[in-house]
Amino acid sequence: MQDKTQISLDALDRLVRLALQRAGMSEANAAPVADRMVSCERDAVKGHGLLRLDGFVTSLRLGWADGKAEPKLISETPSLLCVDAGSGFVQVVLNRFRDRLTARTRDTGIAVLQIRNSHHFSALWPDIEPFATEGFVAYACVNSKKRMAAWSGGHAVLGTNAMAFAVPRRNALPMIWDQSSSVMSQGDILHAVRRGDEIPIGVGVDGDGEPTTDPAAILEGGALLPFGGPKGASLAVMVEILAAGLSGGEFGFQDASPGQTATTSRGGYFLLLIDPSKSTPDFLERMELLYAALAKAGSERLPGERRYAARKVSMKEGVWLEAAMFAKLLKLAGES
Repeated sequence: MQDKTQISLDALDRLVRLALQRAGMSEANAAPVADRMVSCERDAVKGHGLLRLDGFVTSLRLGWADGKAEPKLISETPSLLCVDAGSGFVQVVLNRFRDRLTARTRDTGIAVLQIRNSHHFSALWPDIEPFATEGFVAYACVNSKKRMAAWSGGHAVLGTNAMAFAVPRRNALPMIWDQSSSVMSQGDILHAVRRGDEIPIGVGVDGDGEPTTDPAAILEGGALLPFGGPKGASLAVMVEILAAGLSGGEFGFQDASPGQTATTSRGGYFLLLIDPSKSTPDFLERMELLYAALAKAGSERLPGERRYAARKVSMKEGVWLEAAMFAKLLKLAGES
């Protein structure tokens, strides 16, 4: 693979941390953000891996995101934490409050984390997989800057508003799905632009609200469309309310970012954790009955299994990066 470079996960993590720190992020805050990006590369989720590094760096350099922010607890109850990220990143908040949130869940059986004034520019499944491995059912969602039309609309008003759901398993890694509310994710659109590919009709519209096959037209004044039409729009609005409405964060249509295509969104985040052992002691066994029924009905795999297969390979061999991507990473890390 002459046009690609093989790199270990540890080496990749070091370079990503350096790139974030050179852009203005503290060493402590860079660690969890880099971890999420490297996790995506490790599990072959390229649309949320190094492809997103430019967005983080741009936001930091512009001062749109604060890489040295210290999250502050705004309010709490026995089962609820509300945190202001200080225009920092969700991953930092999750790392700082993970132990407290876990303790709340084990004590009451359920806990909610609401985050406002925060940035998120990666996949959601790395956020919640650690909670599921501890035995919790987890649901997370995040709103983002307006990129998607809603019910019968032709112009952007909502974010692609991703959501993820994780369920623990007794002798296997968690079952996790992670999806945006749009037909294609923002990451897939960015990839299509980068490759010069067209996209199918029905994915998005241009600035005039007309269907387009040009991914750049969607990014430059157009809008993505919700998957499943009005059903996807309904889910996106739900996410907008859970993530931004409840937390006090900015709605997607209130976006005031400088406007660069890959700049991160500042909005809200919602995380729900449930300890199934509090109500259903045989929960794990019941889940295996469900998964067996799905397999018998023809489902070849559960959500997350493809990522786990890629992870096994990457843990042994590292990952392959396109030469241009690797060169850019070295430059951002100050090692070119």
